[in-house]
Amino acid sequence: MKDVELKEVDQAKQLMTREINGCVKVTVPENTGVKYGLSKDELIKIAGTAGWIRTRWALLVLFWLGWVGMLAGAIVIIVQAPRCKPIPEMNWWNQGLLYQISDVNAFSDNGLKGVEEKLDYLSQMKVKGLVLGPIHTVKADQPNTLDLTSVKPEVGTENELESLLKEAHKKGISIVLNLTPSYEGESVWFHNLTAVAEKIKEACTYWLNKGLDGIFLSNLGDLEKSDSWPSIQAIFNQTDKTKKVALMGSVTSLSVDDISVLLNRSGVDLLLTGQPDPAESGKKQAEVIQKLGHLQMSLGWSLSGRTLGSLASRTPAVPVKLFHILLFTLPGTPVLNTGDEVGLKTGEKPQTMWDLKTPDEETNATAKALQEERIAVRNFFKALSDLRGKERSLLHGEYVSLYSSPTSLAFLRLWDQSERFLTAVNWGTDSVTMKLTYSDLPAQAQVRLSTDAANLAVDRMVSLQKLELGPKQAVLLSYPYAG
Repeated sequence: MKDVELKEVDQAKQLMTREINGCVKVTVPENTGVKYGLSKDELIKIAGTAGWIRTRWALLVLFWLGWVGMLAGAIVIIVQAPRCKPIPEMNWWNQGLLYQISDVNAFSDNGLKGVEEKLDYLSQMKVKGLVLGPIHTVKADQPNTLDLTSVKPEVGTENELESLLKEAHKKGISIVLNLTPSYEGESVWFHNLTAVAEKIKEACTYWLNKGLDGIFLSNLGDLEKSDSWPSIQAIFNQTDKTKKVALMGSVTSLSVDDISVLLNRSGVDLLLTGQPDPAESGKKQAEVIQKLGHLQMSLGWSLSGRTLGSLASRTPAVPVKLFHILLFTLPGTPVLNTGDEVGLKTGEKPQTMWDLKTPDEETNATAKALQEERIAVRNFFKALSDLRGKERSLLHGEYVSLYSSPTSLAFLRLWDQSERFLTAVNWGTDSVTMKLTYSDLPAQAQVRLSTDAANLAVDRMVSLQKLELGPKQAVLLSYPYAG
């Protein structure tokens, strides 16, 4: 009996398994007499019952309710999410630093060719545009020698200017030509504005057709009153050019209100004002900035140049880095002059800047200290220029005055949901404690750049309720948008 049972078990195993090439293959007997699940006919019969029909309809309704609910939730999220503020219309002169090279031969030994050789340096400083010259032919107070469409041989040739323009464009740098007629004489207009204005009109057409990106004119207030002004302005309003060309100018000895009127009336693309005056008090400078800040897309802050002198010479009692912070964070275009980035004084040769690229081992302690200081100033300048070119709050953000006193001021730059930047400067000989209040201000902010490394080190968090600033010091702080 046991033998029979074993045989039956062995036979069942043989049916279930078979070894093929070392692998076990499972074989299920076809007619085991066991029935699994429902047949097709049975399923069709059950599917038509009232219970299953109700179940299917319930599941279908639940699916569509869930889908509609998710769609409604997505719409609510989109509607309630904060909208990004539209970016204002910006041109190339709004996007970073403008750099004036008034004396081409002083800037480089090789004239226009030398400027081309220094384009890499200018690109590292994040320069967006060069205001070049004047480089045209003229003798002081001799109107018959004026030729606005020629390049004086002392600085180079027209071909060298075209080569400079071509290479500058490759690096994203625009070139603006200064066409101030008599730049070394008693009057820039030779006391004959009408005759000179016609020559300016011809020169604008000539140089813009050569590919120049703009024209700059000093004493714009006088020219704007002439009969030729509308036809000059019309040259720059042409829409057939792929890149907007700029009509730029400067004014001196005008009040803040007159500057605003001139800017609106003239329609000039960028106006350099020479404001705020470094000799004025902090309160006065804050008032000037407040009145002109809303014109930031057509306003250039220029505290140095051919007639004003260098930035370091205009502010000898204050570190030049303080004014670097101010100029790069004001609502408008920062315009700096040759040598301002290292703190050169009026009369010092720009060759000093090129020596800093490969500094020598100075044996004189004083000379070595000065060399190290200028390298530090240049690095500080470069960091500010880099921030100015990429941060929306600094590029086109709103200006909010936070504090002002006879010796100091603080203001905020903010844009939509972008990071906020707070500038505080103290021109005085005593420390100040600024009590800053604004709905957007957190308790603390991070130091981004500072002239006081000992007390306001970079990346340190400082209190905004009582911001302490030492004499002749400045700091740039930032904090994130909090909603």
